[in-house]
Amino acid sequence: MLKKKILLVFGTRPEAIKMAPLVNMLKMESDSFEVIVCVTSQHREMLDQVLKIFEIKPDINLNLMMHNQNLTNLTSLILNEMQKVISELQPDIVLVHGDTTTSLATSIAAFYNSIPIGHVEAGLRTYNLNSPFPEEFNRQTTSKIAKWHFAPTDLSQQNLLSEGIKKSFIKVTGNTVIDALHLALKQISKDKIRKENIENFLNSNLLFNWKIKNFILITAHRRENFGEGITQICFALKKLSQIYPSLNFVYPVHMNPNINNPVYKYLSGINNIHLINPLEYESFVYLLQHSYLVLTDSGGIQEEAPSLGKPVLVMRNITERPEAVKAGTVKIIGSNDKKIIDGVSRLLEDKKLYQNMSRSHNPYGDGNACRRIVDILRTI
Repeated sequence: MLKKKILLVFGTRPEAIKMAPLVNMLKMESDSFEVIVCVTSQHREMLDQVLKIFEIKPDINLNLMMHNQNLTNLTSLILNEMQKVISELQPDIVLVHGDTTTSLATSIAAFYNSIPIGHVEAGLRTYNLNSPFPEEFNRQTTSKIAKWHFAPTDLSQQNLLSEGIKKSFIKVTGNTVIDALHLALKQISKDKIRKENIENFLNSNLLFNWKIKNFILITAHRRENFGEGITQICFALKKLSQIYPSLNFVYPVHMNPNINNPVYKYLSGINNIHLINPLEYESFVYLLQHSYLVLTDSGGIQEEAPSLGKPVLVMRNITERPEAVKAGTVKIIGSNDKKIIDGVSRLLEDKKLYQNMSRSHNPYGDGNACRRIVDILRTI
């Protein structure tokens, strides 16, 4: 039997987290698949951390990250380089993930070379091209040219069906981020030294007993929150730190100066707000596991946190992940300071509301998404 040549392409930390367990599972089935991993290094350092954790060595590293890179330049670079890679390798299928510039440009290059595209985490929608920007455009465009759509939920499948994609080309698999989360926590729990190293690292960065004291974990870095949005978020956090002086707030701050500069300007020097550098994936999920609740404008954490029973307040006006909102594990509150303060205060003071959110069913799968995708790839 001829092996299927599978080219997996990703470039950012979130993509790497969600594709890593799929890479490793495909490589375990070497009788069926020839697996080639190509990274664009759209996010250089943060990508390398994930590759190391999941023990993935890329076959091709395009190393395209540059300082002050804009979307036009990045898209054209990836498109040009992926054209060379795909035309040389001639894979049977190209797998891309989600909504990044890497996924968009790689899909276009594959389409130009008449290579079928498999889209992992397909069908997420806000139907507002500017929110999130440019991710909504990226994923809608990728769906237009992909052949195989690995949808994480029934709603994602329904979005694709409503856009005219045939049901036979859509497979509901669950989200691979749950696979990655379970794998990472399992690795930590069974490796005493790894666990100790993570705990020592967190102890050195957090000046309170994060294992027993309640804290809110914060992530915020979306483009739509640049400017006024991140300012409002900072005002809300500052006010909340005053209202709840015994509560701690942990914020791994994104390196982008549009986030980093205002966060440190407004929140430095506040005793119960802990501003730290971005965390490696294992340290982050271990900290997430110990958190009380999550404030975020990020995507993946809306899927990860409910798996650990952590309520999530989303500091955006719309989400492409409404399943969790419907299930009750996530609530959208926007980036207005008063709404953030009100949303957090309600969860802190209404124990029944907190318990309802923390115990609600996670709609994003059972941790077997990669197995389902591999089984499908074997048959197509």
